[in-house]
Amino acid sequence: MAIGRMYNTAGLASAASLFAAAALIGAVQAHNQHKVIPEGETVTKEPLDSITWLHIFIQMFAYGVIFPIGMVLGITKSRWHVPTQAVGSALALVGFFLGHAHGGRQYVGGNVHSVFANILQLLLVAQVVLGLYLKGHWERGINGRIRLLIRPFHSVIGKAMPLLAWVQMVFGGITTLGFCQGDHLGQCAAHFIMGGAFIAYGIVLTIILLAGQLWMRRTGRSQEFFDSSVIAAWGCVNTFTEHRWGSAWVRNDWQHTTMGIVWWCAGLAGIWLSRDRDGNPKRNFIPAFVILITGWAMSAHPQELMVSAMTHAMFGKTLMAVGVTRIIEIAFILKDKQSLDESGRTWNSFQYIPVFLMYASGFLFMGATEEQMILVDAAGLDGVSYTLILYSLAFMVFLFSNMLIHLYDRLSTKEEGGKYSNGHIRLNGNSNEEGRLRDAEEFELEGLSDEEEHDESQRMLNRTARASTDTPSTLGRNNLASAH
Repeated sequence: MAIGRMYNTAGLASAASLFAAAALIGAVQAHNQHKVIPEGETVTKEPLDSITWLHIFIQMFAYGVIFPIGMVLGITKSRWHVPTQAVGSALALVGFFLGHAHGGRQYVGGNVHSVFANILQLLLVAQVVLGLYLKGHWERGINGRIRLLIRPFHSVIGKAMPLLAWVQMVFGGITTLGFCQGDHLGQCAAHFIMGGAFIAYGIVLTIILLAGQLWMRRTGRSQEFFDSSVIAAWGCVNTFTEHRWGSAWVRNDWQHTTMGIVWWCAGLAGIWLSRDRDGNPKRNFIPAFVILITGWAMSAHPQELMVSAMTHAMFGKTLMAVGVTRIIEIAFILKDKQSLDESGRTWNSFQYIPVFLMYASGFLFMGATEEQMILVDAAGLDGVSYTLILYSLAFMVFLFSNMLIHLYDRLSTKEEGGKYSNGHIRLNGNSNEEGRLRDAEEFELEGLSDEEEHDESQRMLNRTARASTDTPSTLGRNNLASAH
């Protein structure tokens, strides 16, 4: 009861602070745009002040670290979910308030970052209100029906918050620098969408590798079926959107459009090869080969600046490495199986290579827009140093993704449980206790089965099995026992 009161108090405090700040925001318009924005620009020339930097760091910590951790705590039904989300909401509120009180550089009104910030804040308020209602445990009468509707909304918003926060961070970066305006909008959107998709695919591969091997097996489909389906759909979109129909064709239009055609053609082939002649799931090389050839094509794009050429070339080589290592993993490490063993809880260290390189390729592509390349070149930063910075960011996101999955592994519990003494369920639904019980049962039944089996062929199989488990420390005792 005391813990429940603590949760409700924290939630009420968070909600009250949210509503209070929302009421005060209209009275605190500190950034009244008294500085004149140059013609054709979206930001002033002043540097960022300390308030803006504080706003950036607080929001990145709240939305990029605390809320994802709170999401995992909520999925695992941890008692720390509410306190964590309350702390994150309070920090997000402070950051939102600071975003309306900064000096220094000013921005054009109605920019995408400020508009999306209001949407994100409304979703946060809704999430807090829904969470408080669910925490009240009102389940009788009409409240029971309302609860059935509220729980899915609360769950969806909570799981979508990290993704929406990522989008808002990208909007914040391009707004701060005044990027992605006018003629730069198309290529800027392409880089950020495609690069973000590569990072998202890397996160999905991480989840499947560490937590989804048995789930993938239960679907009755190979992983390449899902990969090829997405590739085919994306290829169809690229085929008809990369060129502005009715206008003249240029070199980049041809490259992007033909790449879309290759994607949907290869995707259809991958779907076909994802089953064997008996209809069983079958691994294949198609998605990895599509990634390989995409990297080759991207590395050949002509660039005006040397740093841009180096960044695009490194992106292409990284993506090609993803394809090569993925083919090696499927054909030689897994040998066309979904996982190394039936438990689904182990993996080869080589399998991390294509996963991490997917993160790195995403950051390299997101960091290769025209305006970013001009900025890097003007700062005197060479392509090698810039690439190492982007690889560092990839390592940080890769690390954080693994930490979240590990946290889920440690906190997962069997909701309906009592079958096992501690009820602790690990990744893929396995239990340490289950394994210990199974091993104990096999040990106890081994002697009984030996006494009851009189068939000569079965005895030969038993002797073979026992011989395979003999060690130098037990071999003498086994021989002595058989002599008696």
